Amino acid sequence: MTTPHITFLLCITLTCRLIVCEPTTASSAPSHELHPLSDEFIDHINSLAKTWKAGRNFHKDIPLGYLKTLMGVHPDSHKNRLEPLVQGEESFKDLPEEFDSRTNWPNCPTIREIRDQGSCGSCWAFGAVESMSDRVCIHSNATQNFHFSSENLVSCCHFCGFGCNGGFPGMAWKHWVTTGIVSGGLYDSHQGCQPYLISPCEHHVNGTRPPCKEGGKTPVCVKSCEKNYNVPYKKDLHRGSKAYSINGGEKAIQAEIFKNGPVEGAFTVYEDFVQYKSGVYNHVTGKALGGHAIRIIGWGKENNTPYWLIANSWNTDWGDKGLFKILRGKDECGIESEINAGIPK
Repeated sequence: MTTPHITFLLCITLTCRLIVCEPTTASSAPSHELHPLSDEFIDHINSLAKTWKAGRNFHKDIPLGYLKTLMGVHPDSHKNRLEPLVQGEESFKDLPEEFDSRTNWPNCPTIREIRDQGSCGSCWAFGAVESMSDRVCIHSNATQNFHFSSENLVSCCHFCGFGCNGGFPGMAWKHWVTTGIVSGGLYDSHQGCQPYLISPCEHHVNGTRPPCKEGGKTPVCVKSCEKNYNVPYKKDLHRGSKAYSINGGEKAIQAEIFKNGPVEGAFTVYEDFVQYKSGVYNHVTGKALGGHAIRIIGWGKENNTPYWLIANSWNTDWGDKGLFKILRGKDECGIESEINAGIPK
């Protein structure tokens, strides 16, 4: 006997849609039953999203637990906020419609860099040291280039949180001011005092990296430099002169980036975000995975949709060559609610 179609009206959060219930198949399963790394979920996203496109970034068999470990902003991060910077109204005048730190400060190479946090919830540290590195160059008129070590910050800042198990972005900036951070390049780069020790893994398309595993351990804090680095550890520590948060929303964030360079932001990642490929992201479906820290480098409009331009720390294989755009001015996923920055010495 043929299974009949059943038609009913489904109302969720005051939005009503006519739903036709088909016999259960993988393609017709409700969105909450679709695996977030399945082709069907990607198709479902693209049926809902109006300003962005989804596609495959991660292997289908990557454990969901691994994805959650990438979200390294600890839930208690809001309890560890920095004092807000006081900005006058004059700071908000004459802000451009579009701004890209990469083109505004072309002689600062770190602004164009996309790092890889590997199997570690160290995004809170990456967003910080990336922005710090940019700002040293910017504030020295491109006469100084110092690549701050994510390894040193993750392993040695004990009041910043729990290393690879999540941290507090604001405290990373405080540690920069109070203690300082040494230099360090990417994994296996042998650049600087302490290069990153956690290897990149193949969480994206097929490639040559080792497979990703859950539960990356926090490296041990070592207060010494690589053997071939000729600057002593204590002399290599570079500090900031002050650290602060940015309150006041869109214009305040724009003014800070325009004047001083990229900032660290944090937002809630949902299952649809991990499939981002292009366009201006806004959350359309899927469950929350956790808080994630990133580096905001600019803003603009795409097809009349305002966006923030953001560098992620999941390698250049992810998203739009490691970058993404997210809806600006609406505090999408909390992107405008936790902004941290500081000024180098």
